[in-house]
Amino acid sequence: QVQLVESGGGLVQAGGSLRLSCAGSTLSNYAAGWFRQAPGKVREFVAAISRSGGVTDYADSVKDRFTISRDNAKNTVYLQMNGLKPEETAVYYCGAGGSAFWSITYRTNTDYHSWGQGTQVTVSS
Repeated sequence: QVQLVESGGGLVQAGGSLRLSCAGSTLSNYAAGWFRQAPGKVREFVAAISRSGGVTDYADSVKDRFTISRDNAKNTVYLQMNGLKPEETAVYYCGAGGSAFWSITYRTNTDYHSWGQGTQVTVSS
């Protein structure tokens, strides 16, 4: 288990950009992912990154607009979001999971054992 703290959310106009951060004291020991949950909807996968940082995975809806990265020396994972759309308004959550493999990413909630409190992203039209 690792305590995670997200930051970087806020209000942005459609087409704008935000950079989310997720910090955790031992986050470098785990694969990580970003999920989002809009009101009345289930939490959905956005992006994932392997423990090494060498493998990434994206939901089709964000591919080519979002970039996940990590700095293991700082125990921090980032999500750069460009071209934001109003329908992407949601609470964004960072998760940490897995530990045995350097090059595995995870797409499902149950693969993650630790979650942050979430950060609100609001995209105005």
